Amino acid sequence: MRLNAEKLPDNVEELKSVILDLEERYLLRIEFLEERVRLLTKELFGRKTEKIWPESELRQLHLFNEAEVLIAEEKEEEPIEVPSHTRQRPKRKPLPADLPRVDEIHDIPEEKKICACGACLKCIGQEVSEKLDYVPAKIRVIRQIRLKYACEVCEGVESEEPTVQIAPLPPQIIPKGIATPGLIAHIAISKYCDALPLYRQEMIFARLGIELSRSTMASWMVRVAEQCQPLMVLLGQALLTGPVINADETPVQVLNEPERANTTTSYMWVFRGGNPEKPVVLFHYSTTRSGDVARQILQGYTGYVQCDAFSGYDVLEKDGMLLVGCFAHTRRNFVKVIDARGKDAKEKPGSAEVALDYIRKLYVIEKTVHQEELPDEDLLSLRKEKALPVLEDFKNWMDKRFPLTPPKGLLGKAFDYALSNWPRLVRYLEDIHLTPDNNIVENDIRPFALGRKNWLFAGHPNGAVASATLFSLIGTAKACGLEPYWYLRFLFQRLPLANSEEDCSALLPQKVSKEQLTHFMADP
Repeated sequence: MRLNAEKLPDNVEELKSVILDLEERYLLRIEFLEERVRLLTKELFGRKTEKIWPESELRQLHLFNEAEVLIAEEKEEEPIEVPSHTRQRPKRKPLPADLPRVDEIHDIPEEKKICACGACLKCIGQEVSEKLDYVPAKIRVIRQIRLKYACEVCEGVESEEPTVQIAPLPPQIIPKGIATPGLIAHIAISKYCDALPLYRQEMIFARLGIELSRSTMASWMVRVAEQCQPLMVLLGQALLTGPVINADETPVQVLNEPERANTTTSYMWVFRGGNPEKPVVLFHYSTTRSGDVARQILQGYTGYVQCDAFSGYDVLEKDGMLLVGCFAHTRRNFVKVIDARGKDAKEKPGSAEVALDYIRKLYVIEKTVHQEELPDEDLLSLRKEKALPVLEDFKNWMDKRFPLTPPKGLLGKAFDYALSNWPRLVRYLEDIHLTPDNNIVENDIRPFALGRKNWLFAGHPNGAVASATLFSLIGTAKACGLEPYWYLRFLFQRLPLANSEEDCSALLPQKVSKEQLTHFMADP
């Protein structure tokens, strides 16, 4: 802001007042900018964790401390005599019993099997130790041999059937393709579960002597996803049957979208709901972040929806849904306040530490409550009894501190976020299936975010839809406790035989049991 000399007062006292006012405003502005610079620097180069260690844990040894530092610390401490005691050596976990075993027998030489007395030594037992081995992946070719039949007498003239009869091929997930369900499942798991882009898989196959282009694999993923659409419809229906739905969204870049530039941001929406014991994880690709996307997917649902404070979710309240806030996002804002401080300021605990201490108490209560083996109604009463006083104290403290805090600073924004969303934040006390935060769906979205760092973008909207489909099937399988590779292999082998909605429903992760997969793994 530039000053106009003609408008400045001539009175010295008034002029001093103007200068002091400008100085205070500029100091606040400088402090705000320095805060932003420190926060951005930390986000670029600092640790990504948001964990704040309690004072009692600050003395814990770090993993990579130098040996010289440890020796120095040991010399400074006075020796303490500790009474002798017996300490049990930690036991190594046994290797899985279902892994195949290969026996290697080690025997002593024949000349040592004679005792000094001249008698032959007798084998009285054996000692067995197990070591874990790794055999690289094997590529094999399944030959589909179809027998052909013809009549040698009349050569088929007297029959209405074809002259040559041949056994039909069983239905395939990709008709006339060279890929088996096992290969397609492996490619899908490698990309959508292990974040391995197709171009890297192309190089891995090349080392095994197989020329398999990324474009071919991409087309397989799209074609398989198209055949899985009946299951996606059923997953969407199952999503709406539970007491709570967790929702989140993350940006994704998709090329070749109609009437959109390649640099335009699209979004992958993620929802988790249905039966809490066997939940649904549903991914949905959309070109927009509008709340109408969530409204369309959750149409007809009237339960709880837990999400962040993104305004797009507000439209869900008009349809009778109850929005639940996220204390993880609230906590994150106060962590930013600490990260943005200077080194000297970090040593003096302030309002951000007080807020984090309140939130920490809420999580301790939540952990303690769920350790009790009580019915849901009693757990809910116990949660209210313990958490409500802490929440009330936290709210009263923020009401007093917020008016004294600059609203444009990080602390002011943290207070504003918490207070403006307070009715939604405390709503988790209403149902035992609710939690203080939305972390469960953020964990579901993490494999997608990790993969996005590797493959960067989707080459076509069809590819984005295929990704949403396969991420949904894999995420739901993992949430239901199934091994995702074997589930996909089972699904891709059985899906071509499904001719009705009932057949498709039987292939959902919620309907496939671990025992069923175990039998399939033994004889795929």
